[in-house]
Amino acid sequence: MILVAPLVAALVCLAALAYAHLVLPPQPLVSDYALVPGGMPLVVVGMLALASGCVFLAYGLAVRDPARTAATRMLLIAAAGGLMLSAVFPTDPGMAKSVSGEVHRWASAVVFTSLPVAGWTLARGRAALPRWNLVRSLAMTSVVALAVYLAAHPATLTSALIGGESYYGLLERAVIVAEVALVVMMGMAASLDFRLPLDLPVAPRETRIATTAPADRAKAA
Repeated sequence: MILVAPLVAALVCLAALAYAHLVLPPQPLVSDYALVPGGMPLVVVGMLALASGCVFLAYGLAVRDPARTAATRMLLIAAAGGLMLSAVFPTDPGMAKSVSGEVHRWASAVVFTSLPVAGWTLARGRAALPRWNLVRSLAMTSVVALAVYLAAHPATLTSALIGGESYYGLLERAVIVAEVALVVMMGMAASLDFRLPLDLPVAPRETRIATTAPADRAKAA
C-alpha cells in the first residue's frame, strides 16, 4: 500500500493533467482548466487522485512506523485536505475574487507547502541512501520551484521585474510534477525500509536454531 497507492494516484493525476493539455484549449494555470467546458472533471479527478495517494501513504506510515512519522502524516493529511478543498472550490476566472476563489488559493498554498515539508521530515534522520537522498532532493526542488513560481506570478510585485507573466504557468506545472514525483518517491523509499510485515518478525538464525533443535531431538527420540 505504501508504494502502490501513491504510484497509482500519481499516474491518474498526471494522466488527467496530460489529457487536459492535449484536448482542451491552453490555460495559464492548471486550475484554470476547471473553467473550460469539459475541464472540471479532469481537474477534480486529478486532485482527488493525488489526495487519495497522500491519505494512503499517511495510513501506510502510521501502520509501519508510527513513532517516527507523526509530523509527516499530519502534513500529508493537510495536503490531502487542501487538494479536496481545491477540487470542491474552483478558482476564479482572470483576476476576479470570490469566496470560492479565495478558498481555492489558500487550499492550494497548503498543498504546495505541505508536501515538500512532509518529504523533508520523512527523510530527516534517515541514512544517506540513494532513495532518501532523492526524497530530499525532490523536496528541495519543489521548494525552489515554488519560490520562483511565486516570484513570477502576475499578482506579485516581482513578476514585472523578471518577466514572469510569460512563463509562470510553466513554473506551476514544474511544481506540480515535482511534488507528484515526491509523493511517489516517499512511498518507494518507505516501502523499501518497511518491506517486512510487522506481525512476522524475522528472528536471527542463531535463535531459530536454538528454538527448533530441542523439538527436532524430541521427534527423533
